[in-house]
Amino acid sequence: MKRNVDVSEEKISALEMYLIQKNTALDDELTKYTEQLYTKIVPQNVRDYIEMMGGKKPVKKPKSVPDKESGTAVSEAVQKEQNDVAS
Repeated sequence: MKRNVDVSEEKISALEMYLIQKNTALDDELTKYTEQLYTKIVPQNVRDYIEMMGGKKPVKKPKSVPDKESGTAVSEAVQKEQNDVAS
């Protein structure tokens, strides 16, 4: 989706001139800042839902479960690996 932003041509020209010196482009910088703002403002559960609806899987943190032997918390992946080795 495209949005229009009200900025003077002089400011845009100056931005583009100095961004070229930094080997980047205004579109790239605006995209980067938009992503940062989105991450800062939109709650994680909403971002996960949007990613899920877009076909991307949200990044899930592994759940911790108590280790049978030591009682300390370990991730389910580690516990599964330990069970596979023991079998």
